[in-house]
Amino acid sequence: MRGYSLRGSGTGGNFVNAVEFVVFKARAPILVALALFTLAMGYYAVQLRMEAGFLKQVPTTHEYVQTFLEYENQVPGANLVLVSVKAREGTIWTAAFMKRLHDVAEEVAFLPGVRRTTVRSLWATTTRVTENTEEGINAYPVVPHGVTIQTITEADVEIIRDRALNGKHKGFLVSNDHRAALVMAELQEVDPLTGERLDYLVLADALETKIRKQYEDTDIEIQIVGFAKFIGDIADGAGDVFLFFVLAFVLTTLAVFIYSRSPQLTFLAVFCSLVSVVWQFGLLHLMDRNLDPLAVLVPFLVYAIGVSHGVQQINLIGTELSEGKTADEAARATFRRLLIPGSLALITDLVGFGTLYLIPIEVIQDLAVMAALGVALKIVTNLVMLPLVASYIPVREDYAATFARLRHTREEAMAKVGAVARPVPAAIALVVFVVLLGAAVHETRNRHTGDLTAGFSELWPSSRYNRDIAEIVERFSISADALIVVVETPPDACIHYETMRLIDRFSWAMRNVSGVNSVQSLPTAARETSAIWREGNLRWIALPRTETELIQTTSLYEPSSGLLNEACTILPVIIYLDDHKAETIETLIAAIKHFRSTDPEAIARDDVNFRLAMGGVGVMAATNDVIEANELPMLAWVYAVIVLLVYLAYRDWRAIICCCMPLLMATFLGYWVMTALNIGLKVSTLPVLVLATGIGVDYAFYIYSRLQVFLDEGKSMAVAYGLALQQIGVAVIFTGLTLAIGVSTWAFSGLKLQADMGILLSFMFLANMVAAIIFLPAFAVTLDRLFPRRLPIR
Repeated sequence: MRGYSLRGSGTGGNFVNAVEFVVFKARAPILVALALFTLAMGYYAVQLRMEAGFLKQVPTTHEYVQTFLEYENQVPGANLVLVSVKAREGTIWTAAFMKRLHDVAEEVAFLPGVRRTTVRSLWATTTRVTENTEEGINAYPVVPHGVTIQTITEADVEIIRDRALNGKHKGFLVSNDHRAALVMAELQEVDPLTGERLDYLVLADALETKIRKQYEDTDIEIQIVGFAKFIGDIADGAGDVFLFFVLAFVLTTLAVFIYSRSPQLTFLAVFCSLVSVVWQFGLLHLMDRNLDPLAVLVPFLVYAIGVSHGVQQINLIGTELSEGKTADEAARATFRRLLIPGSLALITDLVGFGTLYLIPIEVIQDLAVMAALGVALKIVTNLVMLPLVASYIPVREDYAATFARLRHTREEAMAKVGAVARPVPAAIALVVFVVLLGAAVHETRNRHTGDLTAGFSELWPSSRYNRDIAEIVERFSISADALIVVVETPPDACIHYETMRLIDRFSWAMRNVSGVNSVQSLPTAARETSAIWREGNLRWIALPRTETELIQTTSLYEPSSGLLNEACTILPVIIYLDDHKAETIETLIAAIKHFRSTDPEAIARDDVNFRLAMGGVGVMAATNDVIEANELPMLAWVYAVIVLLVYLAYRDWRAIICCCMPLLMATFLGYWVMTALNIGLKVSTLPVLVLATGIGVDYAFYIYSRLQVFLDEGKSMAVAYGLALQQIGVAVIFTGLTLAIGVSTWAFSGLKLQADMGILLSFMFLANMVAAIIFLPAFAVTLDRLFPRRLPIR
């Protein structure tokens, strides 16, 4: 019974024949129905739009994100916008600059999604200075009462400068070189009045048009960082995706025509692949799902998979026509021979992509649904619609002779490649396989989850966003890369010396971690206030020991500062980092966990809990943690599904090794390329690697299905593979080359994510193709010699 479903005989063959009879009997109604469905989906597809969400990018079930969700209304969270207003010449201490800073702060406060009570700048009433005067300790706003943008004078600016410096705002709201000032604001994901989710692309556009374009000129430079601006820049760069999609489409179409030498067959392969994308977009809109900017590559991958299968179809149709068959006979034969192996390959892709859903991050789960849906539609468009349409296409009288000549030339070339199925070349190929796999595994040991470079790796280092981040980090003692440890304490802990001392010691330990720029906490602030009470004497920068002194030093700080809450039951420690590289984050998280587990007092105090983690870096740490934890299990599930389907298809353990080992090597080679290019595993990169792996399964299925047919006819492995390669090898090689050339153009994209993925996909397409052509037969012939199969009873 082994392999009946792929031979076209026996029970499996009868089933395929019955399906063919029914489908081609009703081909006209089926095509009309598909045409109407395409028009309907086209109507809905044009309504699909891009949509981004902060919480979609993070694993909401992770303990760090649970901390963020629990305290987001009490502690400045992960979703901040930082606007730096910089004087191109001179310092910020002029009336003209202060007016501009005021206008920017006001504009930021009224942007969509901004929590207005969290907006901080020198003009905010919550920005205060504490001084020891003749009348005692006074706390008052940095900007004097009565000073407005209409009345501000240079004398007022001098007062503001002195207060800002005395209030310890240098490095935080004022740059260390006095050339820039910050406006900070926190965003809320859902509008509390309307219940609507924040549209980040609208906000990103507002940041650019209402802030940068309106207030930046020859005197002032505006720098903006934060998730909203980042995702907006990604969406802007994603516009290039469609340009490169068109270029790849043109190159693919040209290549298919060169292969088939038939405008009709070229149209079929390309058109059916595009139709499935239209269906995919339309159904996504009906499912109330939109396209995330980080998932814009998926539609092209779905299109690429369609072209891959389409080439197999037109190759077989051309072969049948060259043997004198009519268009109808060629279409029917193609349907019969490729329905099962094509379906198995697509089902393997579908289930493999579905395993992405195991990662509990909404944007990846949406991507999994999108990819699985697109691949499922390929079963209809490529395996059913394409041969049905082909049965109606008129063929030139000379086309059979033209394709026969092409086929003869290609078969001669493939006969040379087929020599790898002989014992000696197979042994050499396996040695190369072991060396390559060993090198790839060794080189990928140091791969990281997360960013491997400063700034955001999705954007070029020279991009405006990454330059803004670099300059803010250079000029200020804070950055957008902050991790907040929420320290849960008993009530009134801010006036309890033992608790404050523990948190102070923790703050000091974190300040000395590599990659940490600065640390803010209530004990740190209390130290500085203690010195103010003693006329600024630096020798008194110490944590007060008595309850009375702690009341004096901490009562000046309000919950809006982010250093405590009303009941003093949480005392956050804000840790600002130089960058959010994977190594930097890993080092900090390890240091926090080390302190919690080794500090005697932290261990002894059951009523004090250091909870990870809020801030942008906290969310990144959670995301990296989830991706790293799910990467291997997810790939294990992908390979488990492949193993199961290969066994069900061929009922031979040798087939599992032959199909899976080349795929395994291509996967590790892909990891190697990511390591070499400094591409970390992220929300935006891991799915692409998995999707590219799926195409390698297609190559293996098509090659092994033809190989199995000839083996079942009693032919030797070398002869069987030679014949299989002559029939299908050129199509596999051509598909790999065509898709690689198409996506290689992405290397010139203005979006680094797209450029990196273009290089990675080009490599993966080629690696999977070469592995299927060279290493699959090497394993097959070696296993056949070591464990000879029984010849079928004839």
